[in-house]
Amino acid sequence: MKKFPVAIQLYSVRDAMKEDFAGTIAKIKDMGYDGVEFAGLFEKTGEEVKAICEKVGITPISAHVPYKSMIEDLSLIETYATIGCKYIAIPSLRNETFVGGELYEEVKEGIKKIAAKAKEFGITLLYHNHDFEFEKLDGEYKLDILYSDLSADVLQTQLDTCWVNIGGEVPADYIIKYAGRTPVVHLKDFVGSKAENMYGLISEEGSENKKAETEKFDFRPVGYGVQDFKAILAASEKAGAEWVVVEMDKPALDKTPMECAKMSIDYLKTIN
Repeated sequence: MKKFPVAIQLYSVRDAMKEDFAGTIAKIKDMGYDGVEFAGLFEKTGEEVKAICEKVGITPISAHVPYKSMIEDLSLIETYATIGCKYIAIPSLRNETFVGGELYEEVKEGIKKIAAKAKEFGITLLYHNHDFEFEKLDGEYKLDILYSDLSADVLQTQLDTCWVNIGGEVPADYIIKYAGRTPVVHLKDFVGSKAENMYGLISEEGSENKKAETEKFDFRPVGYGVQDFKAILAASEKAGAEWVVVEMDKPALDKTPMECAKMSIDYLKTIN
């Protein structure tokens, strides 16, 4: 099986990034990660971030950048091009901006504008899913409608395997469904099943509000939950993916985010 280069979504270690941007990236490299995916630049310029990555010897593959931020300021894309990112992912669209919403048609046109600008800099635009995109409209997943409405030359996928699973699909099978359109796959592990507490765990606040629910769902370092990552990696290879990205929205097992990052890459080294 292909040996994938492995990146980490830096949201997973956001507190450490805030305290020591360059030092945290260096520690990520020392753990064995090949690349990083950004979730904010913490007031650093593109040139500064590029220099940090070059000094550390790590690849800046992609970034999560909100749709609203990009459509209001397309020059943001140039910043990530300066860093060296090959991909930019829209991290989420919800409610009125997503399929079936009153602003969806407007957002579709906005995505086309963002994708066209990204192409000018050699960047491919992706969409990163959660589980709510697996709601159905006229018998079809809203996520599938999005990818039907916008062609692959405009928008490609960044399938988050945790949320695909929670959404009711087998992650490996769904990756194959988007073969040729899924260059970056998110590896995320969990225990339990869909529950009200899930998005409280993601957000900065509210994670204590649903203590009774946490036995139903909780994040885990990669390899410490229910996901079949051997099948996911095999499907990613078959689908033509170029990178896999570890993401953990909250630490678990009484470990720090950095410890969870290390546990995840250590596990992947045993199967990848």
